[in-house]
Parts: sequence; structure tokens; C-alpha cells
Amino acid sequence: MRREAKRIHANGLTHFVSDTGPIDEPPAILLHGFPESHAAWDRVAPRLVEAGYRVIAPDLRGFGDTDVAATTADYDLYTGAVEDVLAICDALNVQRAHLVGHDFGAPVAWILAAQYPDRFISLTALSAGHVRAFLKADGDQLRKSWYILFHQLRWFCEAAYRFNNWALLRWHWANREGIDEIIDAMSRPGRLTAGLNWYRANISLARMLKPPAPGTFGEEIVRLPTMGVWSDQDRYLGERQMRLSERFVDAPWRFERLAGVSHWIPTETPDRLAALLIDHWSRHG
Repeated sequence: MRREAKRIHANGLTHFVSDTGPIDEPPAILLHGFPESHAAWDRVAPRLVEAGYRVIAPDLRGFGDTDVAATTADYDLYTGAVEDVLAICDALNVQRAHLVGHDFGAPVAWILAAQYPDRFISLTALSAGHVRAFLKADGDQLRKSWYILFHQLRWFCEAAYRFNNWALLRWHWANREGIDEIIDAMSRPGRLTAGLNWYRANISLARMLKPPAPGTFGEEIVRLPTMGVWSDQDRYLGERQMRLSERFVDAPWRFERLAGVSHWIPTETPDRLAALLIDHWSRHG
């Protein structure tokens, strides 16, 4: 199986990209979330390649081995990650691809699918629904989202996570396999702050409370076949915010509920996820 580790210079940064499978097969772009890297997809990718797909999984800016951007504002989804993904596709000569995002990778995928439908074939959002659906969710979602406000506390949040051998982070992401490797990666200079800057640049109270204009942050309509996948043991994101996402899809919509699975869908249940993706892609190829 072909697997290449590539470093692509795009949008002002050097990006690490895992590119697996035959180049002439239908491509799929897989976007990880916080606090992970492209390695989140290592158990899923071989199954997708075996089914006849090319799998492209980048380290998003500030994560893994992709460069750390200079300022908090550089982590704005529109000028940061969205432009990064488009530039990576251009560098790899990928004209159209299936699109998958998990956790913070999902908002990136929602925006890409809405704003650049000519560049993508389908969308799959894991765990995180459409931004506006998230904001319309119930009190249970507000309770689950306490850590988002905690992440806004510059310096204090970093110190709290590092304290006592990263005890708080180990507790908060207790059911994520391989947490030691993630902590090792985030212990490098600037990496923890880079990951937290994703929250600080995009999820401010002012941005969430301000009524959005049509076509701006949180109001984009997706016109690609879309599958939302949610797991019932998710500690951070509730079912309602994913189900409400159907309101923001003007195309075939599919909802899948995974029983007995935590937030970490790609690492915890790669077989079930791969089967869902392959089925979704085969229906909308």
C-alpha cells in the first residue's frame, strides 16, 4: 500500500500530509480535531484504501508536524484552515474529493462543503454538527461545552493543563487511547497554545451572540450529500446539535447514531466508521 509523508508549502505554512493509496483512485480528505493529528485516521485509512479510495489526511495548522501560526487570529477557520485545505488539494492536484471532518475538523469541513461545492463530492461530519445547529442546541449541550469557555482563559488554561503531569487533560480526555503520545506532541514549544487558539479565534461570546448575516459564519447552507455521525457516549457534543444540522443541508441528509461509542469515533470504531463512509461514498460517487 502506497503511503507517503509529504510536506507541502501553502498559505504561508509548511503542512505535513499523509497521502495513502493509489493516486488515481477517488480521493477523500480527512480532517482531525483537537488535540489530535493525522494519526487519528491511522486505523480507518487502510480500510478505505482497500475499498478503492485515496486517503489524504493533513495535520491541521498548529497540530502534529504542521507549522505553528504566529497569532491567534491566524487560526480563524476561513483564512486559516479552510484556505489550508484548498491549497493542499491544489498542491496534490486534487480537483474534487469526498470530505470528512471530526471534532474541530468538522466545522472546517462544513465551511468547505458550503462555500466550495465544486471542489467536493460529499460531506461527512463526525461528532460536531453545523455551527448554527450547535448554537440552537439545548441546555445539555451548554453543560457539555464548559471546556470551550475554559479554553478562552489565556495562560491560565495552559498552566492548568500542564499542572501535575497534565492531570487535567488526562482526566478530560480520559477515554482517548494514546493520550501519552498526544501529550508528548502538545508538550513541544507553542503547540498547546496553538491548539487552544482554534477555540480562541473562532468561538468567542461576541461571535456566538451576534446575529449572523446570510452566508457568514454559521449560516452557510451545504448543498452536497451529507452524513452526520454521532456517538451516544460523547461527553462533549450532544445528539440534538447533530440532528438539527439537517436544517442547514439542502441535499440528501443521513444521520447515523453509534451506540456504545465515545467521542473518539475514528480510533475507537474504525471498522464501523469505514463501512459507513464507504456506503455513503458509493451512494454519492
